[in-house]
Amino acid sequence: MPRDTQNDYRLDRIDRRTIYALMQDARNTSAPAIAETVNVSAGTIRNRIENLENHGVVRGYTAQVDFERAEGLSTSLFVCSAPVSKLEVLALEVRAIPGVIHVRELLSGDQNLHVTAVSEDSDDRERIMAELTDLGLEIEADQIVRNEAFEPYAPYGPEDEGSAWSPTDVISLAGGAEVVEVSVSASAPVVDLSLAEANEREILEEEVLVITIERDGSTITPRGETVVQQGDVVTLLARGGDPEQVLEAFHGDEQSIQSNDDGA
Repeated sequence: MPRDTQNDYRLDRIDRRTIYALMQDARNTSAPAIAETVNVSAGTIRNRIENLENHGVVRGYTAQVDFERAEGLSTSLFVCSAPVSKLEVLALEVRAIPGVIHVRELLSGDQNLHVTAVSEDSDDRERIMAELTDLGLEIEADQIVRNEAFEPYAPYGPEDEGSAWSPTDVISLAGGAEVVEVSVSASAPVVDLSLAEANEREILEEEVLVITIERDGSTITPRGETVVQQGDVVTLLARGGDPEQVLEAFHGDEQSIQSNDDGA
């Protein structure tokens, strides 16, 4: 069955930073540590990780093993060609070969299947090659892997953020309206105020409608008595106006403080 490649999950800044942290070191990172970098609660990060896993964006967590150091084993890369019509089925069959640890399918017509396998000795390596050939694959090249390095995807990291208090996501609508998602900083004018109080004090403009508040992994439907807290992720509908003024209620002067700290 063809793999479903439909992009049905929209990533925002919090999702991207979460993925970056997991790619850096999934074993030793924690929800509270990630939460601190994006000014949200640990519960929100746990909820985001669960959503990423449920949507197949984060597909698992694996150990990077140096088999040569472990038992003097060899790791080989086999570059194979497979009929495009049979590529996905053959990839599944290859995964069943003892010693195979990684299979990559490519879109190209030639050399479209890359297989990484671990072997005990030259005879074991020949056995893996024979099983690949028996499946109908043509081995175009094979090499012993000397070393392998993994890095997180840089655009999802801190350098991609610009300011720490920029909106996590912005969607432009017809008529000049925008849906904006922003995390609430400690010094934000709206912190510890109900939405009704924020409106009365004109901290929130009339053109701004709070749609949802995400807190500790739960989504709150806002009402007038709902109190905004530090670390909330607030989704707004802004009907025109200056976006910076709209967001000022939620990030306060932390943006300039962060910029000064970065430049120090």
